[in-house]
Amino acid sequence: MKRTLSVNERKLRRNAILHKTIGQSIIWLVLIVMYVPIMVLIAFSFTTATNIGTWTGFSFDLYKNLFQSEEIMVALGNTVLIALISSLLSTVLGTCGAIGAFYSKKRSREIIESVNQIPVVNAEIVIALSLTVMFVFFQSYILGGANVFSFWTLLVGHMILQVPFVYLSVKPKLQQMDPALYEAAMDLGCTQTQALWKATVPEIIPGVFSGLLLSITLSLDDFIVTAFTRGAGLLSGDKSIETLSTLVQAKIKKGPIPPEMRALTTIIFILVLVVAVLVTIYRNRSVKKTRKGREA
Repeated sequence: MKRTLSVNERKLRRNAILHKTIGQSIIWLVLIVMYVPIMVLIAFSFTTATNIGTWTGFSFDLYKNLFQSEEIMVALGNTVLIALISSLLSTVLGTCGAIGAFYSKKRSREIIESVNQIPVVNAEIVIALSLTVMFVFFQSYILGGANVFSFWTLLVGHMILQVPFVYLSVKPKLQQMDPALYEAAMDLGCTQTQALWKATVPEIIPGVFSGLLLSITLSLDDFIVTAFTRGAGLLSGDKSIETLSTLVQAKIKKGPIPPEMRALTTIIFILVLVVAVLVTIYRNRSVKKTRKGREA
């Protein structure tokens, strides 16, 4: 026979259902607020209207005009180049720092981690202003007034933002690794460098890859540090480096954002979505292989 629920059990069940409903409603609300504007932007990338909300007919003209716009292509090229170069350098530096701190003494490791936390918890405007003051000091008192702002100052600014996050991505993988693995490789005849590449690095590759992707994301959407530290260089030639974020900000001052940016936004969104799906599939397969290996 079916057991009759007591008053307390029915109350607990109702509370559980209520909490579940409220939680799911909040999640769906957040998703709607986040993705509906993106869907609207994607929809209006297929019309040539200047303002969103006005439909002038279905067309691929914005996608054609996008690749013919030298201004947008230069900004896109600068953005991608800065993101790739700074991310690769930051990944190498952050990974080396994480490995070095992991094998350091406790006191040294605590100091390194404390310093690493400063850019993470600090406001980006504080970092940007600090870098500007430092570069101006070098420009005025060390370089004799020569203009120091260039691609290199912009690169330093992006790397300062990225390195701490690479460190934080690699650190958990080092902590999950068997501490005896490195010593075992040394006992089997490997040099320190060989043990590092054959024993340590393969174990932390997922963290390194995550740090690289996070670095690219931080660089692509950065505006404040870019605006404060940029100078002439890259595809902009003798002009100040223009990235997508600074280009959009400059266009907003003068008038509406170029409609071609809607097409570019759609392409970026689809690329990011594809990468996220592929990474998820790869991780799921890796987890399944690991489980099968343990069961075997």
